[in-house]
Amino acid sequence: MGTRFRCSCPRCTLRGLMGPAVIITIGLLLLLQETGRGSAFHMNNTYPVILIVMGAILLASALAPMTGHVYAPLPPGAPPYVPPPPGSHPPAPPSSSSGQGG
Repeated sequence: MGTRFRCSCPRCTLRGLMGPAVIITIGLLLLLQETGRGSAFHMNNTYPVILIVMGAILLASALAPMTGHVYAPLPPGAPPYVPPPPGSHPPAPPSSSSGQGG
């Protein structure tokens, strides 16, 4: 097994809260439905609330700084990434010819 790297920058921390926030939202909506206080929150109508929670977390993570972000290391034997020089264009993909004329 490889070594797992965990980043603790604000952006990655907020993105890590997506799953727990959705589970808590579903639980709260079910609780409101069971207690009768959330008659408008039937399970058929809960997807807008879940989408709003997910959107709020994605928006917050997009606005959060990446100070202290930890990038995962390259696998052994992989060449290091070298960015292209400024002003250069990426190489065109090789063209494949379906027929070989002759």
